[in-house]
Formats: sequence, structure tokens, C-alpha cells
Amino acid sequence: MEMQAPAPEVIVERQGAIGRIRLNRMKALNSLNVPMIRLIAEALTEFESDPSVAAVMVTGEGERGLCAGGDIRMIYESGRERPAEGAQFWREEFIVNSRISAYPKPYVAIMDGIVMGGGVGISAHGSHRVVTERTRLAMPETGIGYFPDVGATWLLPHAPGEFGTYLGLTGRDIGATDAIHARLADHYVPTAKLDELFSTLAALPSSARAADVDAAIQGVAEQVPPSPLAAHLKAIDRCFAFDTVEEILAALEAEDSDFGRETLALLRSRSALSMALTLDLLRAGRKSASLNECLEREYSATLGMLSNPDFYEGVRAAVIDKDRNPRWSLGLSDVTEEKRAQFTNRDHLPLFVA
Repeated sequence: MEMQAPAPEVIVERQGAIGRIRLNRMKALNSLNVPMIRLIAEALTEFESDPSVAAVMVTGEGERGLCAGGDIRMIYESGRERPAEGAQFWREEFIVNSRISAYPKPYVAIMDGIVMGGGVGISAHGSHRVVTERTRLAMPETGIGYFPDVGATWLLPHAPGEFGTYLGLTGRDIGATDAIHARLADHYVPTAKLDELFSTLAALPSSARAADVDAAIQGVAEQVPPSPLAAHLKAIDRCFAFDTVEEILAALEAEDSDFGRETLALLRSRSALSMALTLDLLRAGRKSASLNECLEREYSATLGMLSNPDFYEGVRAAVIDKDRNPRWSLGLSDVTEEKRAQFTNRDHLPLFVA
């Protein structure tokens, strides 16, 4: 009996005028690895030159989510002994993030279910970003001794007020309404209407443009439900407006509210080095002229992470042993400016040629 070949980890196909990119690593919540990144890059190239493709759509197979991020288990296992593997993964991933942002055709991301880390990178840089009632979006990296990457230090500073700072430092997951408020998504489409959306987009002519894609999505989109964080936006703006983690913690202590206390407890569970580095990168991103500038800065910092013990401890606690009890090596008082500069001032081959 002939054995069937296993399905690829990324399924690339055409559905009418739509070029489909379907992440298909369901057991790993569609987490990205190097082969998947390369298949996505190849699909983007193929669809860009195909006149029969009006737009590209990225979705995640299964009902659990679009993508839970990059394959940090692989980086954990190879990072110390074979750091080039982790560096290569990040390099190729960041280049794809940049390509998505500048893609010449409409790029529709269906951000259903879990959308975290690298999942944000392959969706939030797109031109048309759809969330559902199941969306749980986060950049949770400070909880694993890392920092928000994949261009998040460009995206988060463009959120209203200090909402992006709050998301980057806490790593809190948010739903559809707050994702739209953060300018990480555009449209709310209930999951019951996703099949209708797919068929409507597929029926578009190959000559369709961004406005046609937008109109098709608007035709099935609904008003977003109330935001669970709306009542705390003023407090977020007050407490996260500072340029040091110590000042933010002090502001939360002075807030004297349940929200302040809960947020304070959450931040105190995060890696001190990760929070300080994240805040530096977010403030630098706010002053940057382009996504690529932020990605270059992030890539420098990722290379430093390959020798950062808190990164390995964070991944151990969250992914390997799953005890959720990381023992960070540094406290805030240990995180000096010189320590942070070891991550942001590293020499590396440029990701992009000017």
C-alpha cells in the first residue's frame, strides 16, 4: 500500500483570485521554523509575479490559532552550542516581516485564535488584518527573558498613547477590540462569517485592488464588542509614560487601584533585563523613520540573547519544564546602561541594503 506523503508545514495554493498561505503545524500551534519561513518567502515571490492573484491571505490550520510565535524550543536547544541556527532563523524571519509590510498586493491576515510573537510579525504588518471573537494577541516576550521583536518595536510605539508600551512590557494578551485599538488589526469578523469572507475574496477579479479587498471585508465585518481595557487607558497613559522601568513601577504603586496592583505584580514577575531592554527599544522605535530601522536594531539585540542566561531560563520555565517559575539572574538594579548596550550596539551583517 502506497504511503501518503505528510502534508507540508505551509500549504500554498490559489483560491480564485486569492493566493493562500496556510500554516499547517497544528501540534505546535503553527509555530514558525526556518523551513516554514522559507516557504512563506517563496509563496510571496510566486504570488507577487502571478497576474491571476489579486491578493494574498495568510491563515492558520486548526481552530487554536494563526501562529503562537517562533520555534523558541529550537533556539533553546541549539542556541548555546549552535548560535548560528538561531541567528539565521531570526534573520530570515525579520526579512519576511519587512517584505509583508512593503508587499505590493493586498495582504490579508486572518488573526483568529492565538496570535503571538512571530504570529504578530506575519499578520500585523499586513495591509488588511482581520480579528475574531477568538483572537488572543500578545507579544509575551518579557515573560521568557526576551523582548518584543518581529518589528514590534515599530508597531507598538504607533499605538495610541502608551498602550503599546503597556503591551510590550507586560506581555498581556488582548482580544479583538484592543488589538484594533492598538492599531495591530483593522476589522472584526466573527468566525461564523469567515467562510463567507473567504468565498467573497476568492470571487474578486484578478484586477482587484486594495480598495476592493477592503470593501469585501467590510461587507462581512461587524462592530467590535466593548473593550475590557477601555476603563484603564488613562491610567496606562499616566503610568507608562516614563523612560525607565523604575519610574513606571513607582507610578503603578502610586496609582492605588486594583488595576495598578495587578499590573505591578505582573511586571515584577517579568525579566528585569527584558523589560529595560524592551523599553529602550520601544522608545527608539518611536523616533525611528522606518520598520527596517527597527528590525535592524532588534536583530542586533537578538544576537545578544543567544548568550543571555535569562532567555534560556525563561524558555525553560515556560516551554521546557513548564513550571512557570523562572529564576531571573538580574534584578533591576543590576541592569545598567552598559549592560543594555551589549544588546543594542552589536556588530552584525545588515539585514537590508540601503
